[in-house]
Amino acid sequence: MGAEVVALLAGRNGGRLRRSKERSLVDEVRVGDRRLALAFPQTYMNDSGLAVAALVRRFGITDLGRLVVVHDELDLPVGRLRVKVGGGLAGHNGLRSIKAHLHNDGFCRVRIGIGKPPGRQQGVDHVLKAPAKGERAELDVVVEEAAAVVELILSDGPTAAMDRYN
Repeated sequence: MGAEVVALLAGRNGGRLRRSKERSLVDEVRVGDRRLALAFPQTYMNDSGLAVAALVRRFGITDLGRLVVVHDELDLPVGRLRVKVGGGLAGHNGLRSIKAHLHNDGFCRVRIGIGKPPGRQQGVDHVLKAPAKGERAELDVVVEEAAAVVELILSDGPTAAMDRYN
């Protein structure tokens, strides 16, 4: 889900994601009068902290509250969106890797609900499979919303985004 949001933001703002030495697809765009660095790590999700730490150094991010990680969330129903800063990792190995490499969990998160896996299906299998048609329509809407949330965080900060979308 995060990759879809990043691609949408790049397209919407005239960007084109390119491979970088930080093991990510990266571009920097302007949204209004502000710069927005967009990135999608090309590491395995469980190692995404390697790429994120390198990107934080590249773009000189000293306030991790300005780092926004968009990710799927099993604990939220399909299509639900939540914004939070810091806090628990909810078993998400990508977030665990980012926290481990940054030595801090104070980054902002845009969480996109994909729901719990059905029956006895494992979480990893649920995350990697394509969503059902009905769910896909809901997820397309929430990807648009998540892109708007990232732009709101850029312009007004995470508190404004939490007040509006949570």
